[in-house]
Amino acid sequence: MVKRLKIFPNRNLFYCYNGYLYLQPPILPMPTLPRSLPLLFAILFSTLTTSAAWSAEHIIPVEHFTKRDAVSNLRLSPDGKHLAVTVQVPQGERMVPIIGVYSLPEMQLVGTLRLRIFEVPLNYFWLSNRRLVMRKGEEQGALEKPMSTGEILAFDLDGSKQEYLYGYDMFRSSSRGQYQDDQGYAYISAVPLPRTGHVFLSTQDWDRDRSMLYDVDSRQGVRKLIANIGAPRMDYVMQNNQMPRFAYGWNDERDPILYRYDDASSEWRLHAMQKDRNFIPFQFTPDDSAFFAFQNNDNGPHSLIRQELASGKQTVLVQDAVGDAFSAMRAPDNTPFAAVIEIGRPRTVYVDAGSDTARLHQQLSAAFPDDHVHFINFTDDGATLLFAVVNDRDPGSYYLYHKASNKADLLYSTMADIDPEQMAPRRPIAFKARDGLELHGYLTMPRHAPGVKLPLVVMPHGGPHESADTWYFDHDAQFLASRGYAVLQVNYRGSSGRGERFRRAGYRQWGTLIQDDILDGLAAVVAQGEVDAERVCTYGGSFGAYAAMMLPIRAPGVFKCAIGYAGLYELKLLQDEPTTRRLKHVRRAFQDYVGENPRELDAISPSQLAGQIKVPVLLIHGDKDETTPPVQAELMRKGLIAANNPPEWMMVEDEGHGFYKTRNATAMYRKLEAFLSQHIGKH
Repeated sequence: MVKRLKIFPNRNLFYCYNGYLYLQPPILPMPTLPRSLPLLFAILFSTLTTSAAWSAEHIIPVEHFTKRDAVSNLRLSPDGKHLAVTVQVPQGERMVPIIGVYSLPEMQLVGTLRLRIFEVPLNYFWLSNRRLVMRKGEEQGALEKPMSTGEILAFDLDGSKQEYLYGYDMFRSSSRGQYQDDQGYAYISAVPLPRTGHVFLSTQDWDRDRSMLYDVDSRQGVRKLIANIGAPRMDYVMQNNQMPRFAYGWNDERDPILYRYDDASSEWRLHAMQKDRNFIPFQFTPDDSAFFAFQNNDNGPHSLIRQELASGKQTVLVQDAVGDAFSAMRAPDNTPFAAVIEIGRPRTVYVDAGSDTARLHQQLSAAFPDDHVHFINFTDDGATLLFAVVNDRDPGSYYLYHKASNKADLLYSTMADIDPEQMAPRRPIAFKARDGLELHGYLTMPRHAPGVKLPLVVMPHGGPHESADTWYFDHDAQFLASRGYAVLQVNYRGSSGRGERFRRAGYRQWGTLIQDDILDGLAAVVAQGEVDAERVCTYGGSFGAYAAMMLPIRAPGVFKCAIGYAGLYELKLLQDEPTTRRLKHVRRAFQDYVGENPRELDAISPSQLAGQIKVPVLLIHGDKDETTPPVQAELMRKGLIAANNPPEWMMVEDEGHGFYKTRNATAMYRKLEAFLSQHIGKH
């Protein structure tokens, strides 16, 4: 599918075709892949089809929304000659990720790395022009980010010379057998520059409160201990001269802690942290005289700051009254040149709008006026840039920009079956909660005839405290909009992205004020006059499923149906989870979130309140779900049956917290569509 672009002042970036301006060149070579990997990549620059207005006769196939993205997590090599990509390949009924490495510009496949079933590459970095390091993860389900296994693996770009650098399988998996199995997990802290094939790993013992930092030779697998702090869950921040300076983490009480290395005493000293002020260093300037950090005051939104190392003088670089400035983009020297505020439509705020990198970002953003442009990484000489563009109706595409020619080449478009012209815009909304708190969210509104009021699906996000809805393409919202439903998503109190004070405002409010926030968002949208207040259902996954059951309890008569997917319904079970019993900081988290008084937990558990749900219910779950085990759905079902309101039921074999198999995800969407059509119809 051709990317349509508006006119851009610098014509050197474009050629003209069919009356539109496009990024050069018009045709890219396709990846050459072996027959054993029959990948279905998008045909780049296909024949342009003009957009037609949405109509009931043109229903987008469900499979267009349920296919896994073919590619993700692209990383450009330091010399710009290769591209590492996570590629989805078929294995039985599911798609599994491998790492593929392609030569540039011809896009020839030169190497692959395939992991075991359910294992995924969490992230990876180039250690040299030929060698990469990867952190391994394990799939939990489509609704949950993969969980780190704690293992680190290095390999050459052709997939050879694999070396197991850290993990619980060290003795068996290492090619040299020089270390015993590690009783802990590791993170990739930094890649030293100039690149020598070494990597810095932060590690944490499972059973001892100590965090260590190693300099690891990725070819020999040899480690050199360079820091050891007697505190758990610390990640180290390196200077460019390869000296560790800070270590940042959280204690068992979930309070942030910061250590700073003192040159005079050659010791790590605990840095005093104010209770209402978070401070997270993350990158040094090239000369190590200053560093960049995220900081908040009075537990408000995080700002991006620069601080002089010697004097402590601070300069606020990016600050917003409402949203965190956490999402920083980096220049070729690895220093942040901008931060993105993701409240409403994302806004890029530049550290120095006149810098070369900022001007390049402005130039490319002007070429994609409907998109958010995200810089991924530069080559070491800054001559080539890998960047992505995405918007609310387009799942996104990846491009290479070449400084010498001032041209950008399209590499891949994700979800190739999706035509952005057929997707619905996601409108940012803002409103006041009943207690005066300012709240934000999104209304996805499909095309419809003037004066026609649409049925509405209220879709609370999961989490609730580590996530938030954003403006970018949303699979669920766009699928529902393609079926004629408006979709409301509210970033209720407790959501991430607005600082600690806003996040903590949702603690102990799961069944009360959080639900009121969603209801207040519904009232604000109904008042605009485009949705039908008599045809409203609620649907959500994980915590969103919890909210979908609580909303009809909190507001009887407002909703016509409720749908829970991989939901949490019986809060007392949280205390019995193995990780809750074993880890003090996890127990403390649930104490903060919901408390531990059994009566209070029963009072906000949908399974205990099932008799108050007077609308039809659909429950969807996977029988291998470890995040919200199947007993959660079974107790919810049992409560509804006892209340003479038996739910529709979809328990799927061999699926976890969200469905990975395309067949199951497609069946789930079809079940969802049929259930909504039955109870609130279509426009």
